[in-house]
Amino acid sequence: MPAALRESVSPLTTPTPAERKVLSIHEHMARSLPVAVAAAGSPPAAAVPAAAKRDLAAVWQQRFGALVQNLLPPVLGFGLLLVLWSIVAQSNPAIPSPQETWVQAQEIFRDPFYRNGPNDQGVGWNVLASLQRVSIGFGLAALVGIPLGFVIGRFDFLSRMFNPLISLLRPVSPLAWLPIGLLVFKGANPAAIWTIFICSIWPMVINTAVGVQRVPQDYMNVARVLNLSEWKIATTILFPAVLPYMLTGVRLAVGTAWLVIVAAEMLTGGVGIGFWVWDEWNNLNVKNIIIAIFVIGVVGLLLEWALIRLATAFTFEEVKA
Repeated sequence: MPAALRESVSPLTTPTPAERKVLSIHEHMARSLPVAVAAAGSPPAAAVPAAAKRDLAAVWQQRFGALVQNLLPPVLGFGLLLVLWSIVAQSNPAIPSPQETWVQAQEIFRDPFYRNGPNDQGVGWNVLASLQRVSIGFGLAALVGIPLGFVIGRFDFLSRMFNPLISLLRPVSPLAWLPIGLLVFKGANPAAIWTIFICSIWPMVINTAVGVQRVPQDYMNVARVLNLSEWKIATTILFPAVLPYMLTGVRLAVGTAWLVIVAAEMLTGGVGIGFWVWDEWNNLNVKNIIIAIFVIGVVGLLLEWALIRLATAFTFEEVKA
C-alpha cells in the first residue's frame, strides 16, 4: 500500500468500501510496475555488468583469433626457412648459419651510412644509389609509356602498328639492352638507367592500352554526342576508367625495375646494391651476400606495398543496386 494512502487512512477507523476499492487499485499498480518495467526490456542492474563483460570478452577473443590467423602463417613460413637454412649450413660449412648472419647484420646496420672511399660505403648508400637509378629510369618510362598506351588503346590504326613491335621487343631480356646502352651513352650509370627504362616501359604501355580498350562503348557514344575534344575525352572519361589498369602496370614495372637494377649493377660496377653483392662475392664474404639478399627483398616488398596502397586509394568499386 502506498505510504501516502496509508497515512490518509486512520489506523483506528475502518476504511469505507470506497476507500478499500481505491487502496486495492493502488496496491495492484504498485505490484505490477516492476513486472511492466522488466517486460519493457530493462534488465536488472546486476545483469548489465555481466552482459557487458561477456560482450567485451567476445570482442577480445575475436581480435585475438584474427591476430593469430594473420600472424601464424608468416611466422611458420619464416620458421621453416630458418630450419632449412640451418640444415643446409650444417651440411655445407661454406654457408653461414642464421646465427652467424644475424651477428654480421647487427655489425653492418650499426652504421649503414659510413664512407671510407668511393668503393667502401655502407649498405644504406648502396641502396639509395640503386633507388635513384630505378626512380630515374622508371620515371622516364612512365613519361613515355603511359601516353603511348593511351594513344595505342584509343586509335585502332596505332594499335595495329605498334602491337607487332611490342610483341617482338617485350620478351627480350633486359640485360640484353645493357651493351646497347654502354655503346650509345658511353657510361655505366646512364646505361643502367637505360636498361631500367627499356624493361619498365612495356608493362605500363600494355596495361594502359588494355584499360583504354576496355572502356565501355556507351561512354564513348556520350562523348561523341556531346562533341567532346580528344583532350576532354582523355581527362574526363578515359583517365578515371583506365587508372586501375595503369596503376597495375606501374606496380609490375617497378617490380621488374628493381629486379633488373641488381643484375645491371653487377655488370656495370659503381655504387649500388648489385655492385655491393658482386664486391662481397669477390671478397668471399657470403654473410654479406645473404644480408644483401634480404635487403633487396625488404626494399622490393616496401615498394610493392606502397604501390598496392596507392592502387587501393585510387580504385573504386562499383555500387551494386
